[in-house]
Amino acid sequence: MLLASAVVVWEWLNEHGRWRPYSPAVSHHIEAVVRAGPRAGGSVVLGQVDSRLAPYIIDLQSMNQFRQDTGTLRPVRRNYYDPSSAPGKGVVWEWENDNGSWTPYDMEVGITIQHAYEKQHPWIDLTSIGFSYVIDFNTMGQINRQTQRQRRVRRRLDLIYPMVTGTLPKAQSWPVSSGPATSPPMSPCSCPQCVLVMSVKAAVVNGSTGPLQPPVTRKNLPPPGVVRLPPPPGSGAKPLDSTGTIRGPVKTAPSQVIRRQASSVPTGTTVGSPASPPGPNGKTGRVALATLNRSNLQRLAIAQSRVLIASGVPTVPVKNLNGSSPVNPALAGITGILMSAAGLPVCLTRPPKLVLHPPPVSKSEIKSIPGVSNTSRKTTKKQAKKGKTPEEVLKKYLQKVRHPPDEDCTICMERLTAPSGYKGPQPTVKPDLVGKLSRCGHIYHIYCLVAMYNNGNKDGSLQCPTCKTIYGVKTGTQPPGKMEYHLIPHSLPGHPDCKTIRIIYSIPPGIQGPEHPNPGKSFSARGFPRHCYLPDSEKGRKVLKLLLVAWDRRLIFAIGTSSTTGESDTVIWNEVHHKTEFGSNLTGHGYPDANYLDNVLAELAAQGISEDSTAQEKD
Repeated sequence: MLLASAVVVWEWLNEHGRWRPYSPAVSHHIEAVVRAGPRAGGSVVLGQVDSRLAPYIIDLQSMNQFRQDTGTLRPVRRNYYDPSSAPGKGVVWEWENDNGSWTPYDMEVGITIQHAYEKQHPWIDLTSIGFSYVIDFNTMGQINRQTQRQRRVRRRLDLIYPMVTGTLPKAQSWPVSSGPATSPPMSPCSCPQCVLVMSVKAAVVNGSTGPLQPPVTRKNLPPPGVVRLPPPPGSGAKPLDSTGTIRGPVKTAPSQVIRRQASSVPTGTTVGSPASPPGPNGKTGRVALATLNRSNLQRLAIAQSRVLIASGVPTVPVKNLNGSSPVNPALAGITGILMSAAGLPVCLTRPPKLVLHPPPVSKSEIKSIPGVSNTSRKTTKKQAKKGKTPEEVLKKYLQKVRHPPDEDCTICMERLTAPSGYKGPQPTVKPDLVGKLSRCGHIYHIYCLVAMYNNGNKDGSLQCPTCKTIYGVKTGTQPPGKMEYHLIPHSLPGHPDCKTIRIIYSIPPGIQGPEHPNPGKSFSARGFPRHCYLPDSEKGRKVLKLLLVAWDRRLIFAIGTSSTTGESDTVIWNEVHHKTEFGSNLTGHGYPDANYLDNVLAELAAQGISEDSTAQEKD
């Protein structure tokens, strides 16, 4: 048993194995359906409360979220939290992603951040719960401990999540009560989507026990796979063609069409709770769509789609009809058609195809890139010059400040007029000395800068923690590997007038060195060799040359925690985006992308790599 009083948060499991919370409004909506019991129908249409979730339906019987346009199933759960925690107060913590929108943290992370915030801590390190980030409450920023990249965070107030009281089981199934519902059936929602859902439930059960069509005489039976529909009453009725499709515009409202379909359910079947054939023990069972005969599903899908499309409402495509989904393709199709968001009908289409790699290329077709020497290079590890102490390294970048301004040092958050608040290993400089970085002019305790340098790569470079200006030559911690690059005789989407530069990165697994997060521990290298693509244009070759500099400086990859899989101690990309999709852009990592080359040049510049860097490398 759990707490006598708790906050209920409904969550779904994403592809990375993380439980992501629904919003408070959506959780209230789901909870209301759960408390209504079997009379509510056993499914939750999320689009009723949040239009962005229109494709999603939750099946409470199996505790799965179903996406209607792709057939994707994801587990959901009803989780409980302390009423005094963030969800019990309506507090939501969010971070700003690359496109400028805000993403809520996982619930356990948000609760941890809120707890530290309430304790008035200046910052919170999330390493203890598996994330390599520090949240700074003074700057309201999230800092990546490995790359030092910063993102904005925010705290906002929302609805309080639903509260429950009494004894709560650790796992709760639906319906809550074990016996049959004694309350009278609740009248079904009259919105187009719910009417459609309920009519389909009834029609599916009817289809599983017999023909899909209403009882008709043999001579009037339509061909297999087609359902003839009665014409709408009145003089405006249009004749049916040979396939059973209504000719000409149909003036009947979609909801009327849906109700006529539902009228074909046998007498005695309640639309909100469709009847099921009795099982071996004589009890009525629940018929699952996935168990129905494929031909019946397809026949019903075709018939329903013809009716709905004939109603004149725009259609939306349904994907995963080629068998790639774990859901029966016919199931994906029928649910997409019959349960589409806001009552919109859906037409069956094939999804765009993911094209990761180019057509096969023979060795004779692979050419070197003009203006770029060689076709491959290996990682070389550059060490800082021996004999240089951190104080000596930083001395050339700093000017001493005799009379510091009355403001905070943004590293230790103490006043510059007071000694440094850093509590780690003691540098040899005095804690009250203050210095100004020569190029950007930002002022810090020298004590803090030395400590920051000692916690970094110690490669002779320094990056201003405020504006990211780089002093010296920044290098990374990329593990040993090989980078290959050459021309192939194919064009990228959006670049029809030039060939393609293919880059192949190969990094094997190994043991972490002293510069890595966990020295002496093994690291994995997933997904190698990784193929990346650039257009063979003037700007594309410029990007390649700078990527070669980044590779030599060990800045393309790092060892850390994968944001995709959540795996720690693995090789990850290091803030320089690559295009890994050759002939499509379904994942966002392909072409066409008119801004990609400019964006990656900006990312390289943020790492201290520009056209001047190529000359430095030659020197």
